[in-house]
Amino acid sequence: MKVREGQGGGHRSVLLDEAVDALVTRVDGVYVDGTFGRGGHSAAILSRLGAQGRLVALDRDPEAVAAARRWQADQGDARFEIVHARFSTLAQVLDGCGVGAVDGVLLDLGVSSPQLDDPARGFSFREDGPLDMRMDPTRGVPASEWLASADEGEIAEVVREYGQERFAVPIAKAIVARRGHAGGAPLQTTGELARLVAGVVRSRQRKPEVGKDPATRTFQAVRIFVNQELEELQRALDAAVDRLRPGGRLAVISFHSLEDRIVKQFIARESGRDAPRDPVRGGVLPGVRIRLRPLLRMLPGDTEVAANPRARSAVLRVAERTDAR
Repeated sequence: MKVREGQGGGHRSVLLDEAVDALVTRVDGVYVDGTFGRGGHSAAILSRLGAQGRLVALDRDPEAVAAARRWQADQGDARFEIVHARFSTLAQVLDGCGVGAVDGVLLDLGVSSPQLDDPARGFSFREDGPLDMRMDPTRGVPASEWLASADEGEIAEVVREYGQERFAVPIAKAIVARRGHAGGAPLQTTGELARLVAGVVRSRQRKPEVGKDPATRTFQAVRIFVNQELEELQRALDAAVDRLRPGGRLAVISFHSLEDRIVKQFIARESGRDAPRDPVRGGVLPGVRIRLRPLLRMLPGDTEVAANPRARSAVLRVAERTDAR
């Protein structure tokens, strides 16, 4: 889960300075913030750009876009543009903005603090609210509808693969069984789902996990599935590298192992890890295209984690575009 700060205060974005310091290499460059949130990273990027710089920000959440437009109206910064879009559509967004190559793309993955802290959005198992979980409530199917119609095998697969939950099968059985009880009423609220999952997990655990709610993994899994987060990430990484000019930077902050594995493997692949090599010299064979050079992997420091426990799982990876486009 990411935490972003608004221009007026609030939560501080995780690895804010580290990510922006690594990303911005030209004061007159063109940059993309693929996840505006409440603008913490966008504000920091703009503070490093000169008058000729430009920032295009995207967010799939209409509330985040509305916040960005209010900020833009207040600031009147001609260097900044906000677009309501998924970051997987980066190429189309840039085409629509008349932008070709860019100098950097930042992706801050997961759920933002405003999304998590608003019970009406349905992301949190700590407060009761409608079981929605969509990052863009105007599109797609809410979690309640999917859980009301999916079969036991599909639910179990999602909870196991995306939540890494060892009790995925009994949780799925309980969700489907719930549809047959109480007059066939499906799950409608986050509280109902959290209590059901907690009952299943606690009945099977030999020892409770300290500091982790039993519903954590299931909520993560359903959210990832409903929003197609991993598929979106894979498409966004390809689109970002396609648009980077030589020397441009890709910076990605992830918050759980599934996201970070995709980013890590993508950078490794684009850096030539799997490229065919000369059997004698070991070098990459001529004609093989190497598009990225890994620059850094960084975790939040103890001070940041102490101030913001939500930062503890964050990983920042940065890579640089190497070849001609």
